[in-house]
Amino acid sequence: MMEKHNPLVDEYIEKAPEFAKPILNLIREVVHECSPEIEEAIKWKFPTFMYKGKILCSMVSFKQYCSMGFWLHGEMQTIKHLETDAEKTNMFSLGKITKIEELPKRPQLKKITLEAIELTDMGVKLKKATPSKTEIEVPEYFQNALTQNKKALEVFEKASPSFRKEYINWIIDAKTETTRNKRIDQALEWISERKGRNWKYEKKK
Repeated sequence: MMEKHNPLVDEYIEKAPEFAKPILNLIREVVHECSPEIEEAIKWKFPTFMYKGKILCSMVSFKQYCSMGFWLHGEMQTIKHLETDAEKTNMFSLGKITKIEELPKRPQLKKITLEAIELTDMGVKLKKATPSKTEIEVPEYFQNALTQNKKALEVFEKASPSFRKEYINWIIDAKTETTRNKRIDQALEWISERKGRNWKYEKKK
């Protein structure tokens, strides 16, 4: 059962590192100020704020930092204009916060939360990734590697756009050159065996 102030959230804050407690308390306070219909729950082990039965946002705390994540993160203009040092994702909409000064000022935090409420009222839903039918360009370094492996090249050229896209995105997403090279080697091996990028999981379905 959901409650306005859930004792499990009190417990979560109590167990959080000292630096995180005032940050989490402030986030909680501001979210409740935005609407009397806010209820609290624990989802995925984190305090989550529900609005009219829908997930609005959540807050998380780790040893080194904490953050606040909005369910409709991708649709929110207030977040797009927010400057943070860290990468912003649905779970870390405000970036990684290590002290209360890094949290947006109270009026700004309220504005961000109110936008999330407004979008929820408008019926905006989380966009699900849809498989794209359009081709994606093969990076030159990957194309060169394929050219040197006839079997992989043959399979790759005849493969479906989604098969090709999964491999290309995986390789492009590598954060370092070392990781990228490892992924290319792995990709060539799997492609030669006509295995899709997620073949390990496909077998379990």
